Amino acid sequence: MTDRSSSQRLSTPRTSRLPSLRMDPDALGRFTESVARFFGTGRYLAIQTVLVAGWILLNVYAVSLRWDPYPFILLNLAFSTQAAYAAPLILLAQNRQENRDRVSLDEDRRRAAQTKADTEYLARELASLRLAVGEVATRDYLHHELERVRELLEDMRPEPDPAASEPARGRPVLPRDGRS
Repeated sequence: MTDRSSSQRLSTPRTSRLPSLRMDPDALGRFTESVARFFGTGRYLAIQTVLVAGWILLNVYAVSLRWDPYPFILLNLAFSTQAAYAAPLILLAQNRQENRDRVSLDEDRRRAAQTKADTEYLARELASLRLAVGEVATRDYLHHELERVRELLEDMRPEPDPAASEPARGRPVLPRDGRS
């Protein structure tokens, strides 16, 4: 016996008897976007203008080549056909762009919310650091306090006796601030 794949087994029903055309939605979307972009270019307008002018000139002045006489019904049919295909292609391209914009907007919102949360966290941390620094002695504060202690010590030192101002033998007299 031959081993059949699951798509060929008799016990597995087929979804459709008609052959289906399987298209990649992204490939179709990229194609529609490229067509929509081309329809919006100056190159397309220039080519279309040259073709229409050529069509009209050939049908008006080339008597032997008149395939579409004056009301230009065939040209009108060509424009209608082009418009019938262009409009849905442009709408498909716009829908894809709208989906990309929606995803981008959601990402921007998520990023903004994260940035806001980070900013609030940093603001709280900064506030707590300011409170902690307010309780820490700074260099200026310590300098001021040491200066006050020095002044108190100077005020507590007894005044020197003028009679004892002669230096004792063998000992140098140090200035009042303790420097030699």
